[in-house]
Amino acid sequence: QVQLVESGGGLVQAGDSLRLSCAASGGTFSDYAMGWFRQAPGKDREFVAAITWRGGRRYYADFVQGRFTISRDNAKNTVYLQMNSLKPEDTAVYNCALDFRNTGSQYYSEYDYWGQGTQVTVSS
Repeated sequence: QVQLVESGGGLVQAGDSLRLSCAASGGTFSDYAMGWFRQAPGKDREFVAAITWRGGRRYYADFVQGRFTISRDNAKNTVYLQMNSLKPEDTAVYNCALDFRNTGSQYYSEYDYWGQGTQVTVSS
């Protein structure tokens, strides 16, 4: 059973930076894409970023506007989301997800596993 564990969230002020991490465990596997999604209370879940196995394809939501960078270290089975210039509207629970189809999909329903999430709160 694949397990994904996010870390790195916290309470920061507008303009600050955070780096989220998501470590995968539970066996030997490869050729999977990883994505980041977020959801604020009372709002729909939305796509943030995704990266394919070799890192050759990276996708970002329009609201990222160059502020975030997704990367991965396959030797550590870990994906990262570097978040700079954070805004109050970035406040949400951020979840990572794993897709064995390796497409880098923006759709949460197309992922096979997901983590419990880490809270990011940005004050004004």
